[in-house]
Amino acid sequence: MVKDEFICDYSKLSVFFNEFHDFVVKDLPEYGEYCLLELKDGRHTAGEWLPQNYKDKKSKAGKFNRGTGDSVDGEEVAKYHSLGYDLSNCLKKDLDYINNGPRGEGIHSVEISGFKSFKDGDFPGEEQFCLLIMNDGTLAAGRWNSYSEDDGCFIYASALASHSMDKVWAWAPLSSDDIFEREQEDERERLHEEELNKNPKADPDKFIYGTDIDTYYEKACKKLQKTYPWATINQMKKVEPCYDILPLHGNFVFGQDGGTFNGSRIVDEWTDGSTADEFIDFLCKYTKSMVKDSDPKKKFALGYDIDVYLEKAFNKVKKKYTWLTKKIAGSCRYDIRQINGEWEFVREYDDASASICNYGSSEDFIECVADDYRSAALRANTVVSGYKVNFGSVEIHGWHLEQYVVSKLSSGDYKVNVTAGDRVTGGSREFFITPDCFEAKTYDEFLDRYEEIVPGHSFGLYKEDLLKDEGLKKFLGY
Repeated sequence: MVKDEFICDYSKLSVFFNEFHDFVVKDLPEYGEYCLLELKDGRHTAGEWLPQNYKDKKSKAGKFNRGTGDSVDGEEVAKYHSLGYDLSNCLKKDLDYINNGPRGEGIHSVEISGFKSFKDGDFPGEEQFCLLIMNDGTLAAGRWNSYSEDDGCFIYASALASHSMDKVWAWAPLSSDDIFEREQEDERERLHEEELNKNPKADPDKFIYGTDIDTYYEKACKKLQKTYPWATINQMKKVEPCYDILPLHGNFVFGQDGGTFNGSRIVDEWTDGSTADEFIDFLCKYTKSMVKDSDPKKKFALGYDIDVYLEKAFNKVKKKYTWLTKKIAGSCRYDIRQINGEWEFVREYDDASASICNYGSSEDFIECVADDYRSAALRANTVVSGYKVNFGSVEIHGWHLEQYVVSKLSSGDYKVNVTAGDRVTGGSREFFITPDCFEAKTYDEFLDRYEEIVPGHSFGLYKEDLLKDEGLKKFLGY
């Protein structure tokens, strides 16, 4: 790399810009040119010139883009200077200053100094806009965006276009701006909040039972046990996010921990009351539904042998998915385990992990397993042929229908796959066309039954759309 030949001491280096242009109609930058800018208030920044109408050469309406939602209006700019210089030859010498253009009397000149390097462990402030000397000796600019304490990039244009830190030889801050100042203010507030929360105070009238959240859960649990004798704290804490006692603005509060954002801890404070007993009553309401659905007599109505539940799910699915075998169903693994003192239905995964299946009744759990078996059965039944249904522009609750494919399976059965999306996201749903649909004597009657499985209002195509598709009719055997 060229940077290995640089012997210039960046910490002592001054870079002079001596070829500034007045920002006037007769002397505008080229479209897309990245420039060092001197604003009318004397501050310095940089940006990519984007005219409002590049065909209109008599207007200086436009902006200098620095990133998504980050630009300088042309009306704020007094002068600009190209950054299209290669300093590599100068950096190979032991120089204290480098001139971009000749200096002299009457020439507007700006000095940028105070260069630093990542290799010394120096980093810009978050959101600080900087002038950059790249490893190849060229000039650039960007706003510092950190990923972690020792990693980040300089964003210089929209769509998060950036210079990675390993491509930067040295950097120097340009003038402060609103974005950087807001970040600095946020940082001061973060530090102030951290200082306040080092020794939080507890309102003795509000926290009459202390500052251990489990005490409040225990008291709420005892209240719930009057109606639901099986109630436990573990059942209550399945309702997430759980409540805790957390420091906020120097005081303890009842609330939920929302993690961190930009280095600040997010606390969602409980504000539905002002006393400990009101909070306990709130906990009862907050967790009541989960506790109610945790009655072991209903949840494990068939006992604690998982095979009993799996057999019922298997037999339920086998009636219509006739090719389902125990081997296929075996890819879906479930168990009954004791977790934190509670008996739970759990789903097991290939990496030996497991997740709790929170169902309040054995019937609901069996239906969950049955859904899993249905999906496994369809995956195991290979497609032998398919038919793409033709359609025009179809909108489904803000999404656009992209694909509607009916497939014939190796078992002789049929399934349909519907895909829809928007510019940001999308998804697919797969449905088995059950054998009873094909008991219909006419195509018209078949579609009546089919729409109960794949309703038009949800998946884009109605009976009248499918009725006129002769190719689909033939593909389905009618």
